[in-house]
Amino acid sequence: MLMLGVTLPALADNPGYDRPGYGFTPVVLGAGDITVEQGLPDWSRNRQDDLTSSQYSADSLLRIGIGGPLELQLGSSPWNSLQQNGSIRDNSQGHGDSILGLKLALPSSSQAFSWGLLGSVEFTDGAKAFRSAQRQYLLGAQFNLQADERNSLGLYLQDARSGGADSTTAAVSDNYAISKTLTLYAETAWLHAPDQGSGTVAGAGLAWMITPRVQFDAGFDRRLGGAAPEWQTNLGVSIYFGH
Repeated sequence: MLMLGVTLPALADNPGYDRPGYGFTPVVLGAGDITVEQGLPDWSRNRQDDLTSSQYSADSLLRIGIGGPLELQLGSSPWNSLQQNGSIRDNSQGHGDSILGLKLALPSSSQAFSWGLLGSVEFTDGAKAFRSAQRQYLLGAQFNLQADERNSLGLYLQDARSGGADSTTAAVSDNYAISKTLTLYAETAWLHAPDQGSGTVAGAGLAWMITPRVQFDAGFDRRLGGAAPEWQTNLGVSIYFGH
């Protein structure tokens, strides 16, 4: 559930989507508005020593505007498939953990700058192969700057705490609006996990607003070095159900 929310031109009253990439959009939904964001699925592959792991995840996110600067989020991955080859050979399927989150859009005196916070808790209710060993608490901060008419710059900072240990993420992005409906993005991120060490990834992708309420996204990230997934890809759709 790590994404750099691409900033798209405002269409209707749609404030934008948290997919794709690292981070989230720092703008919240209006009271009573709903957005569904669905992976179709996303995929990642990692290779360590003689073990190669590939995972497909149909991540689901339900966003609900609750009024003011707040937004409620409910997330899970109802379908996952994990394939391991090498020293361990296994093929597992099942649902992931449930996530409850709250987003806060923070005030800004500049129309070009927006920022927000996202806190969440991930419960250990997923299938055995896909659930966390302990409950995880996450706090993320997103900063967006509209540099000019077409370019939006993003910075995402995250800390996730589980079992007394912290995993951290820092990511930056540049989002370029080709048109009112098509945005390209490039991103790079530094990742640190206490049991694996640190690594870096970089990637790119696009977000296409096929209607003012429906967005398709596709993208990838490639490991540059250190302890990070070798490949990550995203393919998804997001639908806005607002007034």
